[in-house]
This record gives sequence, structure tokens and C-alpha cells, in this order.
Amino acid sequence: MPKKSASTAIVRLSTAPEDLVADVRRMVGAGVRIDEALLDAAMRGWSTNTRRAFRSDLGLWGQWCRKRSVSPGAAAPADVAAWIRALAGVDPSDQTVRAMATIERYLVHVGWAYRMAGRTDPTADPLVKFERKAARNHLGVRQRQARAIRFKGDIADLDSPAAGVCLAHLLKACRPDALGLRDAALLRIAYDTAARRSELVAIEVAHVEGPDADGAGLLHIPSSKTDRKQAGAEAYLSPATMAAIARWRKAAAMTRGPLLRRVVTHFDGSIDRIGSERLHPNSITRIVQRLIRRAWEQGLLGGMGEAELERWVKAVSSHSIRVGVAQDNFAAGEGLPAIMQAYRWRDARTVLRYGAKLAAKSGASARLAKRFSDQR
Repeated sequence: MPKKSASTAIVRLSTAPEDLVADVRRMVGAGVRIDEALLDAAMRGWSTNTRRAFRSDLGLWGQWCRKRSVSPGAAAPADVAAWIRALAGVDPSDQTVRAMATIERYLVHVGWAYRMAGRTDPTADPLVKFERKAARNHLGVRQRQARAIRFKGDIADLDSPAAGVCLAHLLKACRPDALGLRDAALLRIAYDTAARRSELVAIEVAHVEGPDADGAGLLHIPSSKTDRKQAGAEAYLSPATMAAIARWRKAAAMTRGPLLRRVVTHFDGSIDRIGSERLHPNSITRIVQRLIRRAWEQGLLGGMGEAELERWVKAVSSHSIRVGVAQDNFAAGEGLPAIMQAYRWRDARTVLRYGAKLAAKSGASARLAKRFSDQR
């Protein structure tokens, strides 16, 4: 019998208020009185992911201080400024260079921790403000955008054949067994709903309604990153997606609980069992990367070389399909308000940024350039 693969389960940080309080106390020293009103407001205002990020960011700050033999509770603005320079890649260090948006998040959370403890916030010092400005100049404020995975790829006409890395080819690359059925259901749900990774892994069997007379269905999304009031939302599921969900549920003998679950495999790739636990959010990116490699191995990506394959794999994330959905909607002529309403976007700038590259290829300048491209 083949050996089972080793477990690589990810331990998630607790978001319990007492654990956040403990982290703050560790940072500034035991016996410190925490501003309970401020902490209570934060707990009610922050999402679970924000609380988890808060704990993670305090841990990174604590590690930085220990490397400099500085007590976090006694850290000075100069220590924060040095951290910013290291994170931005201005000063050589063993720190991973981060995007400016990530650095800003670190500083916000560290600053909140000092204020919760009633201590002077070193991140608010003028020195730190200037270092933040210098880091923005060094890094630029443009955020790295996940490479889009559109349904048929980077095509101008939606009726054209599929090309390159695209959802159509990833679906073809899915295995015919339970793992492939799970992957196909995941891809189709992600495309129909443009769901974020946290929304995808939170789907329960009971959240899927249908199929109706046309074979379509609805997905109830109880909460999301931008749904702070927990009002919930409904998303359309196509007949093809409902059929994919039905095939996956039948293979897993699934009647309730998490819809998108772990499929445990042996070292040789054969199926060991279908787990009862839901996928971890971080696994969505790995699944997409695995399917891109499989599509390449099957010759579905045309003449793509290994170097380009690796660039693709590095550039995709769990957000890639969501970006691709936005681009396909723009290519189909859908307006910005309709796209935002259908896919639960709150910030128009985000959607427009996703469509910027597509607009550059199909806008007025592109049409004029193509018109005269053959003239010398």
C-alpha cells in the first residue's frame, strides 16, 4: 500500500480577545493596564481576519525588536524607522521586502497595540512619518496585482477559442477522480461568484440552493470582507456549476457540512480519503498553481516554455480568478455599477484597477495604433 503524504496543516492564530490582550501585554510588559473600552470596540469593529492579522503583525514587530536587543515596550521611533527601511528594502537585512500596503498595515496594528496599553505610540513620531513617505517613494504605491485568470484567457473577442492559462484549460486539466471533481467545483464556483478565498472555504452544503427548472442555482454568502453588518448576499450559480457541485457531492457522499473539503492523497497521487474538514484559505492558491502545472504538462497551454510557466505560477494567487471575472465583465460590455453589485465590490477604484490593462488594449489609443500599424 502506498504511504500517505505527510500532514502540512497550518495552525491558525486564535482571535479570542484574551489572546490579543496577552500579545499586547507581552509587547509592552506584564502588569500593564489595557484600555478595555478601546479593546472592546476593536473586537466589535474588526473582522476575524483583522484580529488574526493584528496578532501576526505584533509577532513580527516583536521578532524585529529582539534581533536588535530592544524591548518592544521601550522601542523608540528610530527602531520603527529602521524596521520600515528594512521592510522596504532600503537597508540590507534578512527581512522580506514587503509591499507598501503591507508595511502600512504592520504600522497601524503596532500603533494600536501601544495605544491600547496607554503607552506613547512610536509609530506616530514625525521621524516615522517621513520614513513612511520615503518608503512609498522607494517602493511606489502601486500594489502588485495577481495575474488574471479569465475564462478563455487573454482574448479580445469572447467568442474566440480559449488560449493560454485560463479557466477553460484548468477545468480540462482536472483529474477524473474525487480530487478533480472537487477542483472543478471550486473553479466554477470561484468564477461564477468571484468569491474571495475566505468566502469559498466558508461555503456549507446548505448555502447552495437549487437547481431550478433551468438547472441554475444560488449561493448564499453569509458574510464577507466588505459585509461588516453581516447582511449576507446571494450569488448566481450556472447550470454547469450546479452540475459540477452535484458530481463532487456524490463522489464525497456529502449531505451537509463544508462543501469544499480536503482530499487526502498518497505519495503516488492516488486518493486516500475525502476529509470532513474544510479547505484552508491558503490552499486555494496552491490548488490553482497545481492545476496550471498540470495543464502545462498536458500540452493545454500551447508553446509555453518552462520559464514562462514559472512566471505564471509565481504571479497567480487565490485572487486571480476574481480579477479575471472583472476583466471578462468589462470585455462583455458590462458597466461598473452592475459589476460592483453582482460581485460585492465596494470600492470602484479596485474594479477599475483590475480592468486597467484590458482597457489599455481595447481603448481609443489601442484602436488608433492598430489602424496605422501597417503603415510605414
